[in-house]
Amino acid sequence: MKFDHTDIREAVQALCATFPPEYHREIDEQRGYPEAFVKALTEAGWLAAMIPEEYGGSGLGLTEASVIMEEINRAGGNSGACHGQMYNMGTLLRHGSEEQKQRYLPRIASGE
Repeated sequence: MKFDHTDIREAVQALCATFPPEYHREIDEQRGYPEAFVKALTEAGWLAAMIPEEYGGSGLGLTEASVIMEEINRAGGNSGACHGQMYNMGTLLRHGSEEQKQRYLPRIASGE
């Protein structure tokens, strides 16, 4: 079965459209971090896509996470600035204790 993930693409595109290319160029020129952009992605739940629902995430898979990153790049953003929040929690999911998961994953999901 093939999924085109249109719903994810359209939602991420809509959010990204609120941050025009000029925003990303200015951040890049200043060698800054796109804090407002990452905050918006976090608040919308996109950076918690791969965190299981029981820990405050969406419980989506790697393909869906890749679609999110693809749309960020397509819109002129740099997914490299925000992918860590999405992917680095994988080590905790695989190797962390239940206590660690309960303590940290909801905080990662919320952007805390």
